[in-house]
Amino acid sequence: QVQLVESGGGSAQPGGSLRISCVASGLSFDKYDWGWYRQVPGKERELVAKIRRFGGGTIYEDAVRGRFTISIDNAKMTAYLQMDSLEPEDTGVYFCNANSYAFDYWGKGTLVTVSS
Repeated sequence: QVQLVESGGGSAQPGGSLRISCVASGLSFDKYDWGWYRQVPGKERELVAKIRRFGGGTIYEDAVRGRFTISIDNAKMTAYLQMDSLEPEDTGVYFCNANSYAFDYWGKGTLVTVSS
């Protein structure tokens, strides 16, 4: 059974930092692209950052490029999103995603709230 479990969310002030993690089990971690998506009430889930399993190339939402960094640790089967210089607009539920050509898995999300 595949499980993706996010953690590390919480509250931060504007300009602060948080690191969220996604621990995976039940799959071959290095055979997936890994992504973080954000969802706010009334809106669709949006891609924040993605890292590809081949070559490690990364993609970032324009609003977070230069502030957020996605990374993975194959040995720990964990994906991370380091979020710096946080802004109120970064508030939302962050979901971890594992994607291959044939499969697509999601975690249950972790809430990030940025406010003063």
